[in-house]
Amino acid sequence: MDTNAEPEQTRHTTNAAGPPLRQLFRDVVADRMQGPRPPQAAMLFGSEIDPCWDDRSFLGDFYSEILHQDTCQPATADGLALVTALAADDRVPARHRFQAVDLLFRAATVAERHLAETWPATPQHADPDSEARARSAVQAHVPALLARWSAECPAVRLALAGLAVAFPTDRTLPALTLRLRAFTHQHPQETDIGDYVRFVLVLATQNNDQILTATEKLTDAYWTGTARGVPARPRALHLLGQMLTKIGIGLTRAPAGQ
Repeated sequence: MDTNAEPEQTRHTTNAAGPPLRQLFRDVVADRMQGPRPPQAAMLFGSEIDPCWDDRSFLGDFYSEILHQDTCQPATADGLALVTALAADDRVPARHRFQAVDLLFRAATVAERHLAETWPATPQHADPDSEARARSAVQAHVPALLARWSAECPAVRLALAGLAVAFPTDRTLPALTLRLRAFTHQHPQETDIGDYVRFVLVLATQNNDQILTATEKLTDAYWTGTARGVPARPRALHLLGQMLTKIGIGLTRAPAGQ
């Protein structure tokens, strides 16, 4: 009788707390964020649990609360603190740390990527104030995230590289160039990672002519292009976002635990 009691209790506790990923995220945020939490934290700490949630559906709903359909809302900037906490904690599996950094990249580059898509029109659902606040919120956390580079796995380093060129500085760009050399040796051109890394290196030059040439070469070959009248940086970030998405899809197909 006693032997059967503990599994029943464990199963009840697990269901009450939601899927395992929600429990993990809740533990990480509780440990890392002191004081008032942003409104999106209710999805982690609230008593209402969607009975249909598994790890995948919970993650989709949670990130949608922060960056809804790739658009910034007034609460987006505050919610990014949750994402940063997840990106910086080794208890979170690598593929989910990658997704957290990827979401930070997307939040920081929404305005430019959408401008590239809709040029010369203004993006239909643009919220310039919320976009500017989101960008500033991400920028504040970039140094701490990049400081994790040496401790991070290769997959997360790829996402951090995208974040680094979204916020270029005279200090980070030379370091980034050195850090990506190993990737260029291991991943040839015309592979997803190889092309992505080489494109990041072009962006790190901050040479608009080189960036424009590389952008047009890659989009002509593989990716959804943008109007030629779009400034070089929005076109490049639009392309970089597509490339990062494809790398992320590859990660989701990797064996569990990686």
